[in-house]
Amino acid sequence: MSRFVVSVIQMAMSARESENIEQAVSLVEEAAQQGAELAVLPELFTSLYFCQEQDANWFASARRFPGDPLFELFQALARRRRIAIVLSFFERQATNYFNSATVVDHTGTLLGRYRKSHIPDSPGYLEKYYFTPGNTGFQVFDLGGLHVGVGICWDQWFPEQARALVLAGADLVVYPTAIGSEPSDPDLDSRDHWRRVMVGHAAANLVPVAAANRVGIESSSTSTIQFYGSSFITDTRGGLLISADTKSGVYLASIDPELARRERDSWGIFRDRRPDLYGSLSDTFPIAGTF
Repeated sequence: MSRFVVSVIQMAMSARESENIEQAVSLVEEAAQQGAELAVLPELFTSLYFCQEQDANWFASARRFPGDPLFELFQALARRRRIAIVLSFFERQATNYFNSATVVDHTGTLLGRYRKSHIPDSPGYLEKYYFTPGNTGFQVFDLGGLHVGVGICWDQWFPEQARALVLAGADLVVYPTAIGSEPSDPDLDSRDHWRRVMVGHAAANLVPVAAANRVGIESSSTSTIQFYGSSFITDTRGGLLISADTKSGVYLASIDPELARRERDSWGIFRDRRPDLYGSLSDTFPIAGTF
């Protein structure tokens, strides 16, 4: 494998699940027509971002994995269009609920699932009410030569996860995302900070990073969020290959996994790691002055 065409899909969601799924299918079809070999959909794309408020009625919308018709629909699409898809969904297992993602390969095979590890809780983003912290560990999926590490939204703020995914063999790190304005602080615009953190993951690990965000204004009984889109794909050094604005659509870039591997080898940043010095990273409350 040399070049691999990656697409991030940016969407505005409605209150009707069927409309959101239809839009997602259409945009994946468009990505495939443009030559994409992988499409990354936004976080929880089948609905409005329900975590703005605490409403127990939303638990009924959680899906079993596998077996839900949503997966069968996108498996058929992947087979028909020969495209892999990163698919975000609200998962139920017994009495636990997770913010999850699966990867469907180009043959329509479900490669497994990743459950979001880091769960936020702030005004407008009340995810701890709905989601149990993920128990899958960090997951890297093999797409026949391209190894894709998957994080979900709030995961993107944690450099430890990005490093762990690359250590596990990821050639590309992707983040389905739902982020926008802060209801508790209307003057705070997190977009550039949000992007810089992930660009830093790319540069520090010499790995392309792709983020797919939602767009549009969504309101609940307690808050309103304007999702700012700005989905993007970087190269191995953090340079932006493609950068979206606030419009729904498909955004594509070509990456070179072999080049990324050669760069990681030649730079020596993994050779020169000192994990024997990093014990404080696993301490819940590190003691000051012990570094």
